[in-house]
Amino acid sequence: MRACGAAAPASPMRCARAAPPCPACRLRARRSARAIVTNAEDQARLSPHLPHPPALIPIGANVEPQPPTGFVRSDWREQAGVGEDEVVLAYFGFLSESKGGEELVQALATLRRRGLPVRLWFIGGQVGSADPSNRAYLERVRALIAQGGLESWVRWTGYVSPAEVSANLLAADLCVLPYRDGISFRRGSLMAALAHGLPIVSTYPAVPIPEIADGRNVSLVPACDAEALATRLVALIADPAARRLLSEGARRLAGRFGWASIAARTAELYRALEG
Repeated sequence: MRACGAAAPASPMRCARAAPPCPACRLRARRSARAIVTNAEDQARLSPHLPHPPALIPIGANVEPQPPTGFVRSDWREQAGVGEDEVVLAYFGFLSESKGGEELVQALATLRRRGLPVRLWFIGGQVGSADPSNRAYLERVRALIAQGGLESWVRWTGYVSPAEVSANLLAADLCVLPYRDGISFRRGSLMAALAHGLPIVSTYPAVPIPEIADGRNVSLVPACDAEALATRLVALIADPAARRLLSEGARRLAGRFGWASIAARTAELYRALEG
């Protein structure tokens, strides 16, 4: 039994859509008693190549809402240099071609030009070690920030403890995850943002995801469209009620992805195979 969850690569400033499963994934899945996928996109892509549809068992949050002892949101923001009237946009996770970092920076530039008091936090490590091209992509994002004169409004936390990641997420006002290949439950960063009850702005999924309700638990925009992203952020910044609705919806949605439930469903599948 194998899990298939590889992301399709994207070209700079191009929209990455669903790609066929890699040959290695197909081979492993065909040789397994049953395949497990974490998301609807991989299930749709892999199903035609298998005698039985893969079991869909999601992942949960990779960071739980457990900030350091004594965490006070206002104090945390003040220590990070955030003014009382400023809005913090959070991005969590490594940067890579598929995650829309350039569109996010372009949207920040638009908001700043419009006079909105907005800051952007990149939370966590900047790039992983799996794909060397991610380092080059990080440099493009950094160059875009410099070209726009945005350095004063961008904060990079670097690697921090899970408790500090949690505190930064809880201290933010909006989480922005403009994936070029669409929102997906295979993204641990998305699952963490849901668990923290953040209002989330992301992109339309590659395949329909019934649990995602635009405007109710996530706000969706077209992929690779910095102007649409900026327009949606402007609207949400001006509408606290809409942000509260998204926050409440995110918490309800996160309740479906507890690790205890995930473990139980996985164990149930193993028992069925043994029978």
